[in-house]
Amino acid sequence: MAAASSSSSESNEANSKWLDAHYDPMANLYTFSSSIALADLHGDGEYKLVVGDLGMAGHTMRLKVYRGTGLASESTLLDLPSAVSTFLMDQNEPRTPAVAVASGPFVYVYKNLRPYFKFTLPPLDANPLEQDVWEQAKEDMIDPLTLKEMLEGIREKAEIPLSVRSLRFLAQDVPEMENFVNLHKGQPIKRQTVITCMSTLKKNMADEDAVSCLVIGTESADVLILDPEAFTILAKMTLPSVPAFLDVMGQFDVEYRVTVACRDGSIYILRRESKRPKYCIELSAQPVGLVRVHKNIVAGCSDETLQGYTQKGKKLWTVYLPAPLMTMSLLDQKSRGFQAVMVGLANQVVHMYRDKNLVDVIRTQDVVTSICFGRYGREDNTLIMTTKGGGLIIKILKRTAVFEEKDTSLGPPVAQSIRLSVPKKTRLYVDQTLRERENAVAMHRVFQMDLYRLRLMAARAYVKALESSLAPITSTLQEPLKMNAVVQGIGPTFKLTLHIQNTSAGCPSINLLVSFLYDQSLYAMKRAFFKAPMLVPGLNYPIETFVECLSDKGISDVIKVFVLREGQSMPLLTAHINMPVSEGLAAA
Repeated sequence: MAAASSSSSESNEANSKWLDAHYDPMANLYTFSSSIALADLHGDGEYKLVVGDLGMAGHTMRLKVYRGTGLASESTLLDLPSAVSTFLMDQNEPRTPAVAVASGPFVYVYKNLRPYFKFTLPPLDANPLEQDVWEQAKEDMIDPLTLKEMLEGIREKAEIPLSVRSLRFLAQDVPEMENFVNLHKGQPIKRQTVITCMSTLKKNMADEDAVSCLVIGTESADVLILDPEAFTILAKMTLPSVPAFLDVMGQFDVEYRVTVACRDGSIYILRRESKRPKYCIELSAQPVGLVRVHKNIVAGCSDETLQGYTQKGKKLWTVYLPAPLMTMSLLDQKSRGFQAVMVGLANQVVHMYRDKNLVDVIRTQDVVTSICFGRYGREDNTLIMTTKGGGLIIKILKRTAVFEEKDTSLGPPVAQSIRLSVPKKTRLYVDQTLRERENAVAMHRVFQMDLYRLRLMAARAYVKALESSLAPITSTLQEPLKMNAVVQGIGPTFKLTLHIQNTSAGCPSINLLVSFLYDQSLYAMKRAFFKAPMLVPGLNYPIETFVECLSDKGISDVIKVFVLREGQSMPLLTAHINMPVSEGLAAA
């Protein structure tokens, strides 16, 4: 059994498009696809893996950097990281990218893996009613119970949410309220938002080593674009809901497009100098991931579907997944110009889709929670995955691997999903449609009348052929016989073979005669009259004779064959044989 299992695993590895480079189930990496990145941090051409580690149960959050298969460095984080991005801040040499870690309301920027700058989201306007209530509590004009009732009323009716201080006060028990008020009533009320997602946007050039801006999505349903050097807000856009996933393309100084998947189950598309979304895509369920493939948008949803859309929101296709979707990312093989979507599923499988076609399946040792594909070390096509149990998986795409365009899964062919080029409706088409609608009953009656007339003419011709025995098959009322003829040769002598068969169920045919009728000036037959043997039902009886062509003018005629019963003049069946032109005499 062990030998059989080892041989099957070796065959699976041989058929796979990936090389298993490294697997560490005890790496203790707990992260998502938004908090993992690959970058050349030291400008030496060797790319490192940067991970924002969530730690165990919300403790020991760290920024970890891997080199090869080992941990190169780590830094302590003060709060849970929501996103990690690498970007170039300036044109200074050496061209080393900075690492941006979004955590709470802050963006921590690391340069050469050392703290460089901390950006803080601007505070939000506090509720005026809330400020008045706390001002009354500060002057001891109201007691803690009255303060609680007034804050609860504000929370139910006010459009501006309460601050964190008020929410914490409402969660206190009655004996602890007075101490809480005395401790915080002298401090000003602040309302601070947090970062939910982050990405990068090229500043003015599309090169890989161009300066990039940070694009931030906040809990207050805003999208901010930050200057890479001064970290000031260059643009601010407002969304109808809280952003969960970001995808950015273009350049800030030229034209850009920000695609945002929000918690209300919709995708919004923002463009340059637009304060509000230009397009809206309503998904069938909550988004789990968002990826842009070329100019199309691919969204993974919590209802186990993968959906493709155009930039303007037109739905292209839907793929139903075999298990809940955990994470997704883009596979961009730049050497071949190949792009696909990698989807991590809850059944320990990673699917790879090119449009709606499944092109590859990767089985893993645990449920995958984050996926990243790109250059790692000095290898261009490296796949890095972290698992639910904290493991680290590194695979390398084989140089001979080629992903087929067709779907590897069972189902209808790809051509079935291609739309037909139906021509536009012309004026003549519209007129004919209206005429058919108005005269539908009359047209149907005419069609039925013609159809019945055709059937009647065919039936009459068939009966006439049976009655005159002009057909090569008899009716069931007469002797059930069937006959066909074969002519062989190029002349002047031909071999004529008749195949006669009794088609009855169990009654043999006896006393049958076969006679030939032909033009004696054109043909001569050695034997023009036969007595057929007894025909057993179901068997084929060949009758052979030779026909000699007497004419040298290159003409041919028909030879008639009659099958009769002995003592009767009416034939049972008749066949007409079209004789070919004799090549021998014609050539002479």
